[in-house]
Amino acid sequence: MKLKQRLKATTLLSALALCLPLSAAAQSFPDKPITFVVPFGPGSATDQLARAIGQGVTEITGQTVVIENKPGASAMIGAADVARATPDGYRVLITTNTTHAANQHLFKSLSYDPVKDFEPITLLGKGGQILVVRPDFPAKTVQELIDYAKANPGKLTFGSGSSSSRVAGELFKQMTGTDILHVPYKSNPLVITDVLGGQIDLMMADMATGLPQVSSGKLKALGVTMATPSPLAPSVPTIASAGVPGYEMGYWFGAYVPANTPKATVSRLHDILTNASKRDAARNFYEKTGNQHVVSTPDELARFQAQETEKWGTVIKKAGIEPG
Repeated sequence: MKLKQRLKATTLLSALALCLPLSAAAQSFPDKPITFVVPFGPGSATDQLARAIGQGVTEITGQTVVIENKPGASAMIGAADVARATPDGYRVLITTNTTHAANQHLFKSLSYDPVKDFEPITLLGKGGQILVVRPDFPAKTVQELIDYAKANPGKLTFGSGSSSSRVAGELFKQMTGTDILHVPYKSNPLVITDVLGGQIDLMMADMATGLPQVSSGKLKALGVTMATPSPLAPSVPTIASAGVPGYEMGYWFGAYVPANTPKATVSRLHDILTNASKRDAARNFYEKTGNQHVVSTPDELARFQAQETEKWGTVIKKAGIEPG
């Protein structure tokens, strides 16, 4: 019996010894700079959030966070980059529902699998959009925009630099029966530039990108996509209350790493990112842009993503958007 007990004890100690290096490695993570890949351009809401979270990560870990903007192909370039990266936790995708809920319904084929190629880390926030036009645009309200678009079918244009922005515009067209030409861009800040320059008539901009232009008087806001007015722009009505009953469209942010990243590293990253989201830089981002601070466990994000994928598929199909 004593021999058997010694053998069991030896086996247990051996198993614990094997686990110790993994635990130690997870606890020492990160021991070098981390790269946040943002699949949208500089100045976008996702870019602003990534930089704010990155500052918090540096404060917590002492390691530098490098921001790499890889816009294009409806954010597929950046997503595919992380999907192919070494699964060690040092290359993190800071993204939105564009790459992980909408694209598979908007395109016949993707350069990545939004489920199989990634390990979810945490949600990082939720937000809404604002319908903006240039100051000299003939319509001053949502209803006037609808009337003008119906009187001039095919003559108006709306730009989008993300799936959220595009689908919000397409849903608006579908629900109002208007014919407005869609023009794709690599990122929303580029659309803003062309709206300011008069090349594009309107867009559904994320609050972080559009609201500063409205506050400065450079653009005119007609409505917000949320169910309730934004506390940052209380005088701007919801699109639903301003002429399109039932209209609502939002977006969300999330963090992912490549599939097969060790669970201990995923857990460590989760703790770091969720704590960073509570630091001053991130808190300032949420307050200034009107985005909601939301975090989750990896499993919760996986379930939420599945629900959102189904929801976005329904919206896209209803809006009559054919996969390209």
